[in-house]
Amino acid sequence: MRLIFFTLLALMIAAGIGVGATWMTATRGTDLGTLKIGAWTARPQNGTADIDPYARASIARSGELPVGTGDGVAFTATMDDNNRPLDGRCDVVVSGVTPAARFWTLTLYDPKGYLVANSLQRYGFTSQEIVRGSDGAFELRVAARSRSGNWLPTGGIDRYILTLRLYDTPVGVATRSQREAPMPSITTVGCP
Repeated sequence: MRLIFFTLLALMIAAGIGVGATWMTATRGTDLGTLKIGAWTARPQNGTADIDPYARASIARSGELPVGTGDGVAFTATMDDNNRPLDGRCDVVVSGVTPAARFWTLTLYDPKGYLVANSLQRYGFTSQEIVRGSDGAFELRVAARSRSGNWLPTGGIDRYILTLRLYDTPVGVATRSQREAPMPSITTVGCP
C-alpha cells in the first residue's frame, strides 16, 4: 500500500512539473534560435520549417502569423537599451537607422498583442512615411502626449511592445551583431 501511495505521489509531481513547464514555454517561449541586437529580439526561424517545437506551440497558442524567412524578419522590444520596461506614461525615443530592407514597419502593441487604442488611430509608422534627417536617420517619439515630428501615441498604458518588421532584408538566421544589422536605439528620456 505504501509503495502504491509513493508511486502515485511521484507520478502526480512529475505530471505537475511537466504541465507547468509546457505551459511556461507555450506562454513565454524560449531562447532557442533567438537573435538579440541591443533591445531588439527576433526569432528568424519562426517562419521556417526548422522552427523548434516550443516556438511552434507558442505561436499556435497566440495565433501569431510569423513573417516567413524569405519575406523578412520581425524584431520586438519590451525594454529600452538600459533594460527599463517600455512604459506608456514615459517619453521613449527610438532613433537611428534600420538594417537594409526594401520596406519596414514599426508598430506599437499592448502586452497581449493588440494594437494600442488612441484617438488618432495611429498604430505605427512605415519606412515610406517616417520623416528622416539628411543622413537617413530618424527619431520617433513614443509618448502619451502629443510631440512634434514623428510621434506614436501610447494612450498612457503601463507596458507596451514595439515590433519592427523588416521586409525583403538580408537580416536573418546568420546575423549575429549590431555591426551586421544596425538597429535603432531605444531610450527612455522622461517619466512623470
